[in-house]
Amino acid sequence: MLDFILRKARLVGYGETTFDIGVANGKIAEIAPTISSDAPHENADGRLVTPGFVDTHIHLDKSCILDRCTLSEGTLQEAIAQVAAAKSGFTEDDIYARGRRTLEKAIVQGTMRMRTHVEVDPRVGLKGFNAVRRLKRDYAWAIDLQICVFPQEGLLNDPGTDELLIAACEQGADLIGGCPYTDTNPHGHIARIFDIARHFDLDIDFHLDFDLDASWMDLHEVCRQTEAHRYGGRVAVGHVTKISALPSAQVSSLAQRLADAGVAVTALPSTDLFLMGRTHDHNVPRGVTPVHTLMQHGVTCSLATNNVLNPFTPFGDCSLIRMANLYANIAQAGAPHQLAACLDLVTRQPARLMNLENYGVAVGNPADLVLLDCRDPAMAIAEISYPLVGFKGGRRSFTRSAPVLNPPVS
Repeated sequence: MLDFILRKARLVGYGETTFDIGVANGKIAEIAPTISSDAPHENADGRLVTPGFVDTHIHLDKSCILDRCTLSEGTLQEAIAQVAAAKSGFTEDDIYARGRRTLEKAIVQGTMRMRTHVEVDPRVGLKGFNAVRRLKRDYAWAIDLQICVFPQEGLLNDPGTDELLIAACEQGADLIGGCPYTDTNPHGHIARIFDIARHFDLDIDFHLDFDLDASWMDLHEVCRQTEAHRYGGRVAVGHVTKISALPSAQVSSLAQRLADAGVAVTALPSTDLFLMGRTHDHNVPRGVTPVHTLMQHGVTCSLATNNVLNPFTPFGDCSLIRMANLYANIAQAGAPHQLAACLDLVTRQPARLMNLENYGVAVGNPADLVLLDCRDPAMAIAEISYPLVGFKGGRRSFTRSAPVLNPPVS
């Protein structure tokens, strides 16, 4: 017995062939060219259906604070300082309200799995963690939320932060992150994060190597410790903009190192493009890690949102399709197979990065489906095709109307 059928859907990898997708008890029960059933149905009319998008790196707790900050230099240092000052005025309800605004944007853009990084330190305490835990509970009907607690302003150089991280892990944080470039002892910072992760059996997601000086990288230490602790497949790094400053031969060599260690990489195109290269007055570098190249060497990669409407990124509608299009422009990835790979970078690849089970449009998996207003994976990115409908666990979670032209009546 089927509860619902999505008819005449195109699927990634099957060209122009269309399929009916039968849903029962919140899961995909059947996929076939035609399903004979009188169950309620909706006609996809040959449009593309993908699994729900996956955002591996966003900051719900500090989104939507542009009105509280001054943006003059546009540098990473200014952004960290401005947010640090603003945090003193955060309340749990304030964080919840701003996070809710951002989360709802992501939901109507088709995102159904998300990893949000939440700052924990003596200035904000556990306010952000508690607020985002409420969001995780209240929006479970539309999105699965992972909470990554991390020390944005350092760890070893910030007394009291270690204890707060431990408390958050004890209270149910899903994973732990680090930000070594803000600490006076980056390698000690990395080592301590691994210690905490191993104690609580948590995955790790670092903010890392966030500048354009490629003469040194903390990435090598992360790879070393990943191998030493046998943590391959459980460690991700975000930004790593230093990689964008490497010659192609060195990028290939580093990609092999990452693949061998089992360290995944997330590029954050909007933030990285906005903040990097501020000291250049001409030939300004893009500063965005070429993850499509890393992926070719077997590195698990993703594209993600990062910040929304704050000094790190004063933009954002939480559309991962738009983010993938931005990345394709930056990376000059315009061939059909490259554009299709960009769609993978917001679906299958980030699902692998987050170690998600039962992800994808396949029988037995949760019916987490997005109907896009297009018929081809490459064109989804090229045209920034927007989602029309989303189904979370087989239940309609959002609806957006297709635009309609209204020509004059003659």
